[in-house]
Amino acid sequence: MILETAAIAIGSVIATKALEKTTEKVTETLLDKTGKFLITLKKQSPHTVAAIEKAPEQPLDYGKAVLEVQSAAKANPEVAQAMQELAAAAKAEPNSKLAEILAMPNLEKLADKIGQVVMPGGTGNIENMSF
Repeated sequence: MILETAAIAIGSVIATKALEKTTEKVTETLLDKTGKFLITLKKQSPHTVAAIEKAPEQPLDYGKAVLEVQSAAKANPEVAQAMQELAAAAKAEPNSKLAEILAMPNLEKLADKIGQVVMPGGTGNIENMSF
């Protein structure tokens, strides 16, 4: 569940950034939760925030980013709380374009694949996964 929440949180940040560059608007709640998540995560993992903020202009290794966010959330309850709040806000967001973007790489499938790779007995390399 935490992998899925981390994937949704990362996808939400990137989707929100992408929508800001268009005429599409997202709610203030989602913008606030996105900002809080990034600020909180930056304290724990500044390099991860830098990579997320560069996407989609620079390719993001989603698998690595999700694992880093998951690790930060496990180490810091404040990050975990901000991540959960952002994921909940994204799921409640009425903007249909956001829902489309979040469904593009099916985030649940992404989280499952990452989990399969990193679990004992899992095989493969996160960088080489296809979605």
